[in-house]
Amino acid sequence: MMKNYIIMTDSCSDLPRTYVEEKNIPYVSLICRFAGQEYMDDFGETLSHEVFYEGMRKGEMPSTSQPNVQAFYEIFKGIGEQGNDIIYISVSSALSGTNNTAHIARQMVLDEYLDARITIIDSLTGSMGQGLMVMKAIEMKENGHSFEDTVDYLENSKLNLNTYITVEDLSHLKRGGRISSTVAMVGTVFNIKPILTVNTEGKIVPVLKAKGRKNAINKIVDYVHKKIEFPEEQIIAISHGDALEEAERLRGLILKEITVKDVIINHMGPVIGSYGGTGALVVFFMGKPRQGHIIDVDLIRP
Repeated sequence: MMKNYIIMTDSCSDLPRTYVEEKNIPYVSLICRFAGQEYMDDFGETLSHEVFYEGMRKGEMPSTSQPNVQAFYEIFKGIGEQGNDIIYISVSSALSGTNNTAHIARQMVLDEYLDARITIIDSLTGSMGQGLMVMKAIEMKENGHSFEDTVDYLENSKLNLNTYITVEDLSHLKRGGRISSTVAMVGTVFNIKPILTVNTEGKIVPVLKAKGRKNAINKIVDYVHKKIEFPEEQIIAISHGDALEEAERLRGLILKEITVKDVIINHMGPVIGSYGGTGALVVFFMGKPRQGHIIDVDLIRP
């Protein structure tokens, strides 16, 4: 008889909490240090998105850290002891050490339980892009697909998961090491908004620049229309840094030219939001292969 398998993730997936609870998804929390306290990133339950982003607007500078090995060991062991296999879909290994920590814990469990099966999928993305992979895996499991089929699909399709990002405040990208201080300063002075993507290595890289917020959003819409494939069969996800009105406008612009199965809009959690900042907008969709290179690195000249 085929063993049951469990889909799990980490809090960087930024899934709606209602979905996490409905599907009973096990997850490991990353940590956010905010306003002098340490919070577990738990899809907005402990530290609400509203409080987090209001604090950032008032000048709070959060910091983040990955889970420790013990956190992964306990959840892997608990699921395994119930006789279940595990597919863990992690935040990009190029953005966090979380994936590596999970591998250490996995080996610890395998050393104790020889018949355990734990597969770690490096999403090579984060936020709701990672969340879309979780949702697809759960859909496949519910439709009777095997452990092997689900793993194969995730590994073979993840580089077709596109991510396009724009931010309102460049200081958070600078602090996170995504752009230089010079680019951040000049970009702010000239109102330049970089368009970024997550490349084939799972790294955030700039691809274009736009003059002003409206143009940046329009360029993202152009990317969606250019790169999406079979839109009527898929779900698009939009993550935002407390910018719901603009996220809804982005959805409307996308849907002017294409029809999709659904569009999910959700806040970035405090870990992802610490680097995107207030006003960040990110769209995720399946389409043509991700970009493996930078199109336009000149983000200094207006």
